[in-house]
Amino acid sequence: MSEPTWTPARDEDAALVSGTGAFLDDLDPLPGTLVAAVVRSPHPHARVRGADLERARNHPGVAAVIGPDEVRAAVRPFPLSTATPMPYLPSAVDTARYVGEPVAVVVATDRYVAEDAAELVVIDYEPLDVVVDTRRALEPDAPLLHDEAGTNVATDRTFAFGDVEGAFAAAAHTVRGEYTFPRYSSVPMETYGVVARWSEDADGPAVQAWANFHGPFTMVPVAAGALGLPTSRFRLHVPADIGGSFGIKSGIYPYVVLMALASKHAGRPVRWTEDRIEHLLASSSGAGRVMAFEAAVSEDGRVAALRADLVDDVGAYLRPPEPSTLYRCFGNITGAYDVPAVAIRARAVVTNRAPTGLNRGFGGQQLYFGLERLMDAVATTTGLDVAEVRRRNLVRTFPHRTPTGGLYDSGDYARALEMLVTKGGYDELRARQVAAREAGAYYGVGLALVVDPSGTNIGYVGLATPAQDRTPGRDKSGSTEIVRASVDVQGVVTVLLGSVPQGQGHATVARRVAADRLGLPVEQVRARIEMDTATTPWTVTSGSYSSRFAPLVTSAVIAAVDRLAESVRGAATVLLGLAPDAAARLELADGEVRDPSSGTSCRFRHAAGLIHWDPGSLPAEVPARTSAEGEFRPPEAVAATAEDRINSSLCYGFVAEMVGVRIDPDTLEITLDRVASVHDAGTVLDPVLLEGQVLGALVHGLGGALYEEFRYSDAGQPQSATFLDYLCPTSAETGFDLVSDHLESPSPLTPLGAKGCGEGSSMSLPVAIANAVADALAPAGVVIDSLPLHGEALFQRMCTDVVAPATTSVHVPDEGGLP
Repeated sequence: MSEPTWTPARDEDAALVSGTGAFLDDLDPLPGTLVAAVVRSPHPHARVRGADLERARNHPGVAAVIGPDEVRAAVRPFPLSTATPMPYLPSAVDTARYVGEPVAVVVATDRYVAEDAAELVVIDYEPLDVVVDTRRALEPDAPLLHDEAGTNVATDRTFAFGDVEGAFAAAAHTVRGEYTFPRYSSVPMETYGVVARWSEDADGPAVQAWANFHGPFTMVPVAAGALGLPTSRFRLHVPADIGGSFGIKSGIYPYVVLMALASKHAGRPVRWTEDRIEHLLASSSGAGRVMAFEAAVSEDGRVAALRADLVDDVGAYLRPPEPSTLYRCFGNITGAYDVPAVAIRARAVVTNRAPTGLNRGFGGQQLYFGLERLMDAVATTTGLDVAEVRRRNLVRTFPHRTPTGGLYDSGDYARALEMLVTKGGYDELRARQVAAREAGAYYGVGLALVVDPSGTNIGYVGLATPAQDRTPGRDKSGSTEIVRASVDVQGVVTVLLGSVPQGQGHATVARRVAADRLGLPVEQVRARIEMDTATTPWTVTSGSYSSRFAPLVTSAVIAAVDRLAESVRGAATVLLGLAPDAAARLELADGEVRDPSSGTSCRFRHAAGLIHWDPGSLPAEVPARTSAEGEFRPPEAVAATAEDRINSSLCYGFVAEMVGVRIDPDTLEITLDRVASVHDAGTVLDPVLLEGQVLGALVHGLGGALYEEFRYSDAGQPQSATFLDYLCPTSAETGFDLVSDHLESPSPLTPLGAKGCGEGSSMSLPVAIANAVADALAPAGVVIDSLPLHGEALFQRMCTDVVAPATTSVHVPDEGGLP
């Protein structure tokens, strides 16, 4: 691994390693808080015919029990991203549609009493037919989850950009494959948690809630609307520390609404903390996807057009922000390749599984598994080396506009690939493969190249609705962030962030960025990351999802401290005896405000103190401003066009990854021999934090490639609801030889040139491993078209009597096929 430049320890570390962090369970914000337990459906699909709650209500220590009737009477369905009638409430009222769906909440003096009383709740269920398979859910005679919809297809859209049909007609080769990406999760150390209080005052009902929810601002209007409250009457706090999320804690939390309603009935605040079984059973996961990819390929291996048929299993409900898994990577759907034409069919289907949401690499894991497996198939068909076929198709010039509307801002993909094959020892790994095969062993080499989007433009959610059906004036767009900066009487600057980090080091970087911009020692700057939607500046797009911090939040930090600096410079003109218009030429450095023309200076803290202590001395032209908000609103983040093109992210980084694997011929155990990874995240703000993000994403990707999967029986029962069955990689599985490097292609669209870097390897490593395993087992004729890969999965494949050729697609039931 390359050695990063040393930087001081993160500001966040001392509290975390000493056990003094402020996690939700460490907080007791309201006196007299009661505790809730959730009663969940044991059936994957059942009509709720009645609920007997009286025995539970009469149990000693129970303050309230709410069930279907209470929810039906008080809660509106959450707003959905499509018009398909599949209403989603925080608990089942008429029909339970997955095992673990809430059906009642018991509120008591403590968790023990609540759990005991929950066992006294009796729900009368009428079991219904079940569908858990994505392909089966598409079929006309499949059991319906939502009768009013008349279909299990929640959204079905087709798109075409460029001359797709002409490219396929002229192609020397048509390469096609079908691939399956599983549901898997993030299993953060800290599970979900909520504290909620319903109150009444002269202005009517109000809700105040605390939750470890890392995308808080989307939650406020959605939760308020569900409870029939104005947004201004719903206040959400997020603690300073969140014990991991990786996307899982940014989908809509039904429990915030459920606990607010429970508090209303109990008359006191209510706390609920999810246990690990509940989390694995019913919290969230990334969407499962079945997909067919097809490439029109020239004789020399260049891809002239792509067709993609994407079908996502979103579980029982289209929980916001779904069906966003289909569209988050819309602008970069052609990946690292200069493909001029593309056709897409994008569908989301509901099944009797838990609803899906964001998972690290959101949408990219699924996309690149299909696209990068296809590129290996192109290499096989054309007889080219897998590195060479990618080299021939790379985007070479920047900025680059993709056919779907993405604007690749900067990069040097060819150089990154050469760094990978050279520093990662591609020739050496190929030599190991030759030696292994001569010895009768399995050894494979796999590559994956991915464009890493960051700074999501939420306008992509509009693609789920046809352009003609979008309401004029109600479009969605934006990658906006807002930061507030303030200075106290001693010249100490505080920046208030709206990014809600989960361990990425946001406070550390924000302090350094602000200090550098203001010419201050870092000790004179503070960063606050506690979230309160009543006092923290925000927009609906604010948050830390989609690797937004580096490109967006730091840009807003700069905007905020620059406005604050205007006031300090103005005050300095008084101390230096200068005219007010001289403020523009003053420089901030080394804790001073300097006049370069005369060489005179004053201390930054003295100028700031003047604003506080003697504002009467300031000329009329100088603002007596001690705090300022700065926003970053990139003009490249606009709504989808009438032709359905969209720049779905502001910045696009790049990852080139290579894996060498050994497979034991007797046990079929897969061992990572080497992992090489080259990242281009624009300007590197902190090399240590960058390396940490790369390592974390690699391990997350390793889990999805070899271990993690939410499995269900044909009857709809979860088969991976404990860590006995849901396997995660540990430190014991991360001892592979790692070669890590980076290059910098600064983005022209952000003040610092920085892009996001937190998700790349979680998108690239799963398919790189799959490509390596396929390469290792190619002599055995084994097809690798799904994950996870482990000894049992390989054994089942190797025992298959008939192995389909790599260019053949298994039929996906549809209504017209690929566009």
